[in-house]
This record gives sequence, C-alpha cells and structure tokens, in this order.
Amino acid sequence: MIIRYAKEEDLPMLVEIYNQSVQTSAATFDLTTVTVEQRRSWFDNHISNELFPLIVAEKDGVVAGYASLSSYRDKEAYIQTVELSIYIDKNQQGHGIGKQLMKRILELAKELNHHVVISGITKGNDISVKMHEQFNFTFCGEFKEVGWKFDQWQDVLFYQLIL
Repeated sequence: MIIRYAKEEDLPMLVEIYNQSVQTSAATFDLTTVTVEQRRSWFDNHISNELFPLIVAEKDGVVAGYASLSSYRDKEAYIQTVELSIYIDKNQQGHGIGKQLMKRILELAKELNHHVVISGITKGNDISVKMHEQFNFTFCGEFKEVGWKFDQWQDVLFYQLIL
C-alpha cells in the first residue's frame, strides 16, 4: 500500500468513498450523496493549500481511503488548529488502512506546525473512537442530539490531540 498526496484523477473515487458513508453511516451528516462537481471546491481547497493536506491510501492501484486536515474555524487565532477526517472504502475496512492514514496525516500535521488536531466522531462509531484513543487523542466532550440522520438524533463526541 502507498500513502500519497491526492491527485486530480483520484477525485471520482474520493467522492465514491464519501458517498458510501453518506448512504450507510452517520460518520458524515450529509443526507444526500454528492457529485464530483459538488465536491470539486473541497478538493481544490485541499490541493491548493499546503496547510490542509489531503492524502490517499492506494492499494493495488486503487484508492482505498483518504484522510484530510481542514480548517477548524475561519478566525485567524485558529490557524494552527485543524479538523481531521478519514474515510475508508467499505470493501477495504478492517485492514489497517485507517491507522496508516492516521499515522501519516498526524506526521504531516506536525511538519506543518499545527498545534491541535480535532475530530468529531458520531456516537456509536466505536472503531473510530478506539483508533483515536490508540493515537493518544483525548475525549473532550459530547454534543447531544446535534444531527438528525437515519430517523434518529445523533450525538457527536469530540476528541483532540495536542501535538
């Protein structure tokens, strides 16, 4: 497996992986799938801004998952705080791809002089919680009933890692 920066030709697969989560999990609070064109701005923002990398795990020539760091908030004082996202293709889950992406994206966060990495994890996503804890993220709090998906209120757990 190769972990590398995302390239233009990866975008359709990134959208496919993201849409799997839209349709089958509460990992994202999007309720409808997105198109490549709808996701273009997100992709271009990551590709053009070195502070917010977008990396992929490529397995046998195919993108198996991706990770990104995004701006936590727009105010200047937050510039060294980033939000982490990791998505794995449904057919590739359970093979350690998420851990490899996590390891590399955290290395990049340190190299880019970020200070804090934040993750919002929908309650019930125990695999993600366990992985964050393995990488020494600390539980910071829970926002109750902040999203409505799959005909029920969803809670979000917040974790942070001070680099």
